[in-house]
Amino acid sequence: MDIEIRVPDIGLDEVEVVEILVHVNDYVEKDSTLIIVEGEKTSMEIPSPNSGVIKEIKIHVSDFVKTNSIIMIIDSKNNINTNSVPIKQKKTELQSVNDTMLDTIHASPLVRRLSRILGINLHNITGSGKKNRIVKQDLDLYTQQNNKKKKEIIEDKKNDITNEYKDIFGSCEVIKLNKVKIMTGNVLCKNWSTIPHVTQFDEVDITDLEQFRQKYNKNCVISQESKLTILSFIIKVVCNSLKKFPYFNSAISTDQKEILLKKYINIGFAVDTTYGLIVPVIKNIPKKSLSEISIEIFEKSKQAREKKLSLSDVQGGCFTISNLGGIGGTYFTPIINASEAAILGVSKSFYKPVWNGEKFIPRLILPISLSYDHRIIDGADGARFISLINTMLSDIKMLLI
Repeated sequence: MDIEIRVPDIGLDEVEVVEILVHVNDYVEKDSTLIIVEGEKTSMEIPSPNSGVIKEIKIHVSDFVKTNSIIMIIDSKNNINTNSVPIKQKKTELQSVNDTMLDTIHASPLVRRLSRILGINLHNITGSGKKNRIVKQDLDLYTQQNNKKKKEIIEDKKNDITNEYKDIFGSCEVIKLNKVKIMTGNVLCKNWSTIPHVTQFDEVDITDLEQFRQKYNKNCVISQESKLTILSFIIKVVCNSLKKFPYFNSAISTDQKEILLKKYINIGFAVDTTYGLIVPVIKNIPKKSLSEISIEIFEKSKQAREKKLSLSDVQGGCFTISNLGGIGGTYFTPIINASEAAILGVSKSFYKPVWNGEKFIPRLILPISLSYDHRIIDGADGARFISLINTMLSDIKMLLI
């Protein structure tokens, strides 16, 4: 007799099927677990209301079901021909394929959920609980042992690669990456592979800006810390540009269906240290003067090199500036931070002959590179944003408006 197996009243509107523990033609006992479902905060087992043979499975993993949904059709044991095949024998024959699945795996929904998160096959674990029930401690022990084996395999492979390299190219020195470089590398790799980057380049005439900056520093500065730098002007200009183009001060949601516009402006700037790249964040930029920004750049750069920055000093950024002007190079493509929509790269300034209508005159040119998230910002707005930055840096009076 065919019987429909339905989802009992589970107290939830809808749950996801995360595991199916039986196959068609499997024999199951009454109350044995058929599937595992998962709601928002919990997972639960759905048992069989009858003994018999699974005739049809109506659902798949990742399907959503609710109370009274049909999940399977079972051929009740009352309909099995007991004259030709005894029920116990029939059970043995049908269940031989999946004995380990139904009889040897005993685990709570929590343990099953943890095993899926950790990517652990429960068939590989012998439970230490009653009746070989797998408990959380078994998962922990298995993870530790497995990680140890993986580490040994990785070390062996690293040694093989190093020796092979030496055999081909000669002697080499093996240098381990420090934690900062490893973490930075992992983040950059993820950001580059998941964010669709577009980079636009421009050249800014900062001749007048540089003359003003040097004049101010010579006549108005009291301390070394308060000296105006090109970076302090760039930060202020970017702040004003973010006010006009709010999508550059945003982030995309994890499901990529919403844009989160930020109502504050905090700007990070990259600092080159002996142990890796660090990005301190200057917060509440609109409320700070150029002199205050310069002082904070000086202090945070010093703290970064001395490893004295706190966690809050490198969090909460809206936009990042990577300044390589003190090192060299012309243009580069900076990589966007995942919690931001864009990043500005600044290269080393150089003198260039510029035609003024009558003759060529030397002008100080600053190369800039703007990378932005193409899911949020299109090319037209990217061009407008970098043009606004160019305009304000070229004419320092624009900062007064």
